[in-house]
Parts: sequence; C-alpha cells; structure tokens
Amino acid sequence: MFLLSVILVGALLVVLAAILVDSPLGRSWARRLEGPEGAAGAAELRDLQRKVELLEGEVDELNRSLAGMREELQFVNRLLENPKKSS
Repeated sequence: MFLLSVILVGALLVVLAAILVDSPLGRSWARRLEGPEGAAGAAELRDLQRKVELLEGEVDELNRSLAGMREELQFVNRLLENPKKSS
C-alpha cells in the first residue's frame, strides 16, 4: 500500500511540475534564471527586427524604382519602333 501511495504522489508531482513549467509563472521564473543574457538576447532580437524592417523598406523602394524604369524603357522602345507616330 505504501508503494502505491509513493507512485501516486510521484505521478502527481510530475503533473504539477509540467503545469508549473508551462504556465506564465514558470516562464517568468525561467527568464529570471537566464539573467542578463536573456535581456541581451531580447535587445539583439529588437535590433534584428529593426534591421529587417529597414531592409523591407529598401526593397519596396527598389521595387518602385524598378517599376518606373520599366515604364521608361517601354516608352523609349515605343519611340524607337515608331518614331513617326509620336511626332
């Protein structure tokens, strides 16, 4: 009977530990255990996000510029193909 109660208590403790580790309280505790490295990792992540946003803006600007150049090239091609129509 004693062995059965020890097994049941052990199983209960495993379930409680899993619940606590997965809870917001457990995550908060884990972040505190990480110490300053966790804060440095968060700062690096924010810096990386900022750089990605800047690169996305640059890519959008390049796409707009490329679309403008395509239109200009099409216009010049039409002028070269039919120079008498435009005059």
